[in-house]
Amino acid sequence: MFQFENKNNPFENEQEAIIVGLKDQPEKFSGKLEFLDTAFDHQLTELVKSGDISAKLKAVSKVHTFGKIAAKRIFFAGLGKEKKLSFEELKQVFGKTFKEVNKLGVKNVGVALDTFVTGNFSHEDVAHALSEAFILATYKFDGYKQKSNAPEKSIEKISIYSEAESGELEAAATVGFAYGKATNSARSLVNLPGNMLTATDLANYAVELANRYEFEVEILEKEDMERLGMGALLAVNKGSVEPPKMIVLKYQGKEEWKDVIGLVGKGITFDTGGYSLKTKAGIVGMKTDMGGAAAVLGAMEVIGELRPEQNVVAVIPSTDNMISGSAFKPDDVITSMNGKTIEVLNTDAEGRLVLADAVTYAKHHGANYLVDVATLTGGVITALGLDKTGAMTNNEAFYEQVLEASFEAGEFIWLLPYTENDKKRIRNSKIADLNNSPGSEGHAIMGGGFVGEFAEDTPWVHLDIAGTATTKQDHDLGPSGATGVMVRTLALLVERFETI
Repeated sequence: MFQFENKNNPFENEQEAIIVGLKDQPEKFSGKLEFLDTAFDHQLTELVKSGDISAKLKAVSKVHTFGKIAAKRIFFAGLGKEKKLSFEELKQVFGKTFKEVNKLGVKNVGVALDTFVTGNFSHEDVAHALSEAFILATYKFDGYKQKSNAPEKSIEKISIYSEAESGELEAAATVGFAYGKATNSARSLVNLPGNMLTATDLANYAVELANRYEFEVEILEKEDMERLGMGALLAVNKGSVEPPKMIVLKYQGKEEWKDVIGLVGKGITFDTGGYSLKTKAGIVGMKTDMGGAAAVLGAMEVIGELRPEQNVVAVIPSTDNMISGSAFKPDDVITSMNGKTIEVLNTDAEGRLVLADAVTYAKHHGANYLVDVATLTGGVITALGLDKTGAMTNNEAFYEQVLEASFEAGEFIWLLPYTENDKKRIRNSKIADLNNSPGSEGHAIMGGGFVGEFAEDTPWVHLDIAGTATTKQDHDLGPSGATGVMVRTLALLVERFETI
């Protein structure tokens, strides 16, 4: 896919298209771009003055070369004001440009990488951004429509021209590609319909991942859960004909099994709401209720590729939440794995129930730090909108590391409060230790706080991705549908983690 070339002049090579970064608003082309302007008899400068070529952030300008240079087309990618350009914006610039190139059916494209290097970013940073953005931006989920016989039109080869050491660039691009590819894997899982991704299918996917990367794997069956007393997960599964699965993947990056990061992902493959039934509009799209599981599996894919020196256990409780004569009901009392009893007031607050047993089981496997990821509440959308992930924590130092990882990944999170009054509401039941739905006020906090009751004193961060797991609109780094959110944040957390 990527071919690295040490060339002084990238414009002397035959390409169907070449991508060039354009900084600020140049009065004239200079430096590495002076050759281009000279080849065009300084007409490129005139095109800038007339606005046909723009350096504004994320502006993409296409110019036919008419044989003046070896490449057939030049795509100028606007970088805006150089000092203000962020890493996430750089990825968006590449993503938008690759989308424009892809529309033409170009198979071979070159990138003049040095034209994207700024005071903020090294050659290696740019190579990482380029490769991650390419794989994210050109992702598509084919679905199940009958296929056309027309040949696929997509970029097959990217030649990267730079004066920098190609080995270091290749290493950086490999990391970026791993992050992008794993995010796409998560997107594909979330995009799958519920009849094609059951808990068993999700477990089989995890086993394949374990075999590929030599993870230790454990799949608990219903009988195992009954023996271990996982009454919360089993209650949610009671209405289903599909057997539940508790999926565990372990990666040991240190000599000793210590300082273990536990990644816990909600894996509800379809959520009807149970007897607290969703509306006919609200039930559509509930195939995506396993977005947390997909994020954890995507992060484990990155970990398998890059092999960081950390210990990680991934735990995914998986079932669907259905209605039948045997389904659990409001007013039921259930007993979780750690012995706490729960009064069920809302069967549509099932995610926190399955996470309760999963968090307990992650601790059973030695997790010293916990991050749970879940499409947990509509309340987080009401509070924060569709572009922000809600967070909660019992440990500020651990949360700061998650926050730094999310910032580097370009995945915005916002910390919600978590007070003693919140805990009192969750514990307010006359007949059980906890209730699973204290009311609509502070809904997102109640959902996350319930999971926190099972994290107890273990440093813990909760990430509610109900709003960010999917998008209704195409964007610079992908299409509408699943986003694969939190794959990169979780992987970066593991890669950068420092013991507290």
